[in-house]
Amino acid sequence: MNAPYARRRAQLSKDMGSGLLLFLGNNEVGMNYADNTYRFRQDSTFLYFFGLDYPGLAAIIDVDEDQQIVFGNELTIDDIVWTGTQPTLREKAATVGIGQTLPMSELKNYIVKAQRKGQPVHFLPPYRGDHQVQLLELLGILPAEQAERSSLPFIKAIVKQRNYKDLDEIRAIEESVDISTEMHLAAYRKVRPGVHESEVAAVVEEVACRHGNALAFPTIATVQGQVLHNHGFIHELREGDIFLLDAGAETRTHYAGDLSSSMPVGERFTQRQAEVYEIHLRSFQAAIDTLKVGVPFRNAHIAAATEIARGMKELGLMKGDPAEAAECGAYALFFPCGLGHMVGLDVHNMENLGEQYVGYAEGEQKSTQFGFKSLRLARPLEPGFVFTVEPGIYFIPELMDKWEAEGQFRDFICYDRLGPWRDFTGLRNELNYAVMPDGTVRQLGTIRKPMTIEEVYAAKSLNP
Repeated sequence: MNAPYARRRAQLSKDMGSGLLLFLGNNEVGMNYADNTYRFRQDSTFLYFFGLDYPGLAAIIDVDEDQQIVFGNELTIDDIVWTGTQPTLREKAATVGIGQTLPMSELKNYIVKAQRKGQPVHFLPPYRGDHQVQLLELLGILPAEQAERSSLPFIKAIVKQRNYKDLDEIRAIEESVDISTEMHLAAYRKVRPGVHESEVAAVVEEVACRHGNALAFPTIATVQGQVLHNHGFIHELREGDIFLLDAGAETRTHYAGDLSSSMPVGERFTQRQAEVYEIHLRSFQAAIDTLKVGVPFRNAHIAAATEIARGMKELGLMKGDPAEAAECGAYALFFPCGLGHMVGLDVHNMENLGEQYVGYAEGEQKSTQFGFKSLRLARPLEPGFVFTVEPGIYFIPELMDKWEAEGQFRDFICYDRLGPWRDFTGLRNELNYAVMPDGTVRQLGTIRKPMTIEEVYAAKSLNP
């Protein structure tokens, strides 16, 4: 059990060469008072290198002294009464190949001694307030300065490992994809006029719970698909609506799946909805056709954007050359987000470490242009990469008004034709892919998620 963790730590030490590497595990956090906590979720980098899924831990790798230590406190009798008996800290650490443990109070002493010897202390940019407080106490760095003073070599060394999934990790992600597909199939069976968004969310999330798994991210279940991240669950479903679901599970080892689906609330799409859905499927296939080792994922994004621009031109909403519309960014009126992102222990893998290091090649800069700036993955594909593909088509009235008022892309956008489309909302589908060791690109999942209109109708025909 400890072999992969020991191997990862050894590689990290080799890549870093020297210094003290600080890992802060996550703590339990109160929702509205201390004892009523959010569901505990361990920090993913801590899980990757130490595999200990318990709150209240920290760890160091002292590269120069060849020391690996887990810090934490043993349970008191009050803790045991509250949570039950657990292994001791030493027993927990031993399962992942760590032979030395110390009380949490010793962490600062160890760091101070390392600093006195001139050792650099490498830490990651914090994303939780309690980590900011810990870093202030341990290193004396103000929270406002911590992200800037975090260790870039440490970030890059971690990304270098976590970006590349081995076969065990790919299998774990595929397990989460299969559970996620079951979640979506439950939605197809539930969605119909008169049902409330919250009812669909309930049957979707029940699937993850029944498997003993958690959600990889908060569920999006909405008939307002033009709002890209809509978590409200406040609408009743009506005939003529498009229902959009973006939901995924994570395995018990916390590997994530990420799928999205779009379906008619009634038995069939309207003619206009079916036309847009088919354009969307064409954009999806155009993206898939570019997926090859060595080919930048940005090419897949451009391919999808070109096909969306071509489809909007067919509907009379755009004009000009679709390829030019994609390259210059005019397409983003209808597709304002990125095509996909890396997946792993985080649904947006290592986003806390910086998208530019995870999804972009060394020296490649992220665009600041609307649409392109949301592209989380652009680098050439390599064996071991696991990622999503998720083109979408959205009609966002506020964005239409803004662009028209600013006169943006008038050579490509037919603003006088947009009025009847303002209430269309939006749709998208998402699947997960892995680049296998032999360089082939494989869609993950042993259960097929409906994609074609015929598959969507067939899945909905199973409504109770």
